[in-house]
Amino acid sequence: MTEQRRVIARVLSDAVDHPDVEQVYRRATEIDPRISIATVYRTVRLFEEANILERHEFRDGRARYEEAPETHHDHLINLHTGEVIEFRNEEIEKLQRRVAEELGFELVDHRLELYAVPLRRASGGKTET
Repeated sequence: MTEQRRVIARVLSDAVDHPDVEQVYRRATEIDPRISIATVYRTVRLFEEANILERHEFRDGRARYEEAPETHHDHLINLHTGEVIEFRNEEIEKLQRRVAEELGFELVDHRLELYAVPLRRASGGKTET
């Protein structure tokens, strides 16, 4: 692995969000200004093909990435801010398995993305948005 790929791998490993390629590029060039956007695209594609990264498209028109998780989780996307919240809910997991079984299948994988906006909060008898 080249030094530039190591930098990109470190940026992705350190990410607490789900960065797109442009964000990975900006973070990587802060460490090594010689890294090109083309190198980031190639490296991300290589990591994705090697199942090191997972690609997500959260309806914002850009592919976003996270390290391939060791344990399964789902995502809730805040449509106002774009924030991605990872969660796991055992009731949802059981329900998905049950639905598959009721339809005559064994569930082997799934991806759940919830798109949401913050709840309205009551203030002085009026509802705010």
